[in-house]
Amino acid sequence: MELMILVAKVIVALFLVALHLAAFCTWVERKGSALIQDRIGANRSAAYVQTDNLLLKPVAFFLRIMGGLGVINTLVNDAVKAILKEDFVPAGVPKFVHALAPFLAVFPIFLAYAVVPMAPDFEAFGQVIRLQVASLDAGVLFLFAMGSVSVYGVAMAGWSGNNKFSLLGALRASAQMISYELAMGISLVTVILVYGTLDLYEMVNAQGKLWGICYQPLTFLILFTVGMAETKRGPFDLPESESELVAGYFTEYSGMKFLVFWLGEFAEIGLFALLLTILFFGGWNIPFFTYPSNHWIWAIVGFHVLLLKVVFFCVLQIVIRWTLPRFRYDQLMDLGWKILLPLSMLNLVFYAALKLSGGIG
Repeated sequence: MELMILVAKVIVALFLVALHLAAFCTWVERKGSALIQDRIGANRSAAYVQTDNLLLKPVAFFLRIMGGLGVINTLVNDAVKAILKEDFVPAGVPKFVHALAPFLAVFPIFLAYAVVPMAPDFEAFGQVIRLQVASLDAGVLFLFAMGSVSVYGVAMAGWSGNNKFSLLGALRASAQMISYELAMGISLVTVILVYGTLDLYEMVNAQGKLWGICYQPLTFLILFTVGMAETKRGPFDLPESESELVAGYFTEYSGMKFLVFWLGEFAEIGLFALLLTILFFGGWNIPFFTYPSNHWIWAIVGFHVLLLKVVFFCVLQIVIRWTLPRFRYDQLMDLGWKILLPLSMLNLVFYAALKLSGGIG
């Protein structure tokens, strides 16, 4: 029974949440950017499906709707096209390292979903079940560690591409992630100081009456900024900047390997949105409402409340990416080292003093 429950948790965390969030972000990226730029976007594939078969008419109608919305084009055609493309490997590069880099860049992102609680505890099969694959007491540290490990895949991809654009993209990504992880780490220490725990589930429980954003607004703004830089999204997309480096560190990747990088990037957007929701917006908690019991129905309600908040932050990140212009590289470094890092340190000192004086916790 315990094995079946664990398998069910993995299915929910990986396939139901991580992959669906990545797919949703991919679709919003395509159609959302089209709306922002006042163009139509993907809307052709399957949009004109017709059939005379009465049994297939509902299917054809559904396909026309999905095609018009760009879902078929984005989530089916693009994937099939990437899978069927030639897997090009440049001459004179280590093939094993070239193939390992996408896996090493993406696997830690999906692994991090294992420590994220998805819903309140509920009773089933005579036991209390927590919708969290791995209930770690130091879940925040594990998330931070996985984000740090993924940079090795990026660096390997840039080096193994045997291309100056790939190498420059990898160097940019490494410098950017190191620079912004300092401010991120200090901000997470501030969050841990306020909540008094490293357990993500306990952090959500601590926000039952008042969300974290209400008494940590500056911490949220800092973490939101550095998080977008960590995910390498615009206006922080210097490692990829197509106008300068073609595609950055994965310039020499094609086919399924390119798709893995693409999928990992959007899965990281979803993971970051989950982290913001849990740390600052109460997770599955609703203002002025307490879940009346540990029944599985309320766990489903909490799960969907959490997902609605996560979807909002996913869309917000994509809108920002298509709204703000890209920073210059010197501006990127100045923001990280001269503004966010000192600000995060002052923020930590403020909350430490507040904690010692008994103002919080």
